[in-house]
Amino acid sequence: MEPAARYLLAADLLLFTHVLFVVFVIAGLILVLAGWALKWSWVRNPWFRFAHLAAIGFVVVQSWLGQICPLTIWEMQLRAKAGDSTYTGSFIAHWLGELLYYQAPAWVFALAYTCFGLLVLATWFWVRPRSF
Repeated sequence: MEPAARYLLAADLLLFTHVLFVVFVIAGLILVLAGWALKWSWVRNPWFRFAHLAAIGFVVVQSWLGQICPLTIWEMQLRAKAGDSTYTGSFIAHWLGELLYYQAPAWVFALAYTCFGLLVLATWFWVRPRSF
């Protein structure tokens, strides 16, 4: 396999990991609320809940500091090493990129992440996790 192809594959895998992170953050809240309504005990698992709160907390702090996600930075570095700075290189990269990256002013993201983070924090008290 050519070095450029290896870099593109690594960038695609990193993009996929990024999408999984986003799915974890969004689906985590949905599952906690559904679990509360359906009385699923596993949604009160403190490790799951702490990981979920930490994940959105990281996103919120990063947005308020005006930082770009490290996963995005690493992915772009890999694409640059491959000589490909756009998402036209592969099917996976193109469609995952379309789902994950969209354009809006930075304040919109900071506000959305903060509101979502506050909702996740509220569920910490509303649907209390079991103690460690």
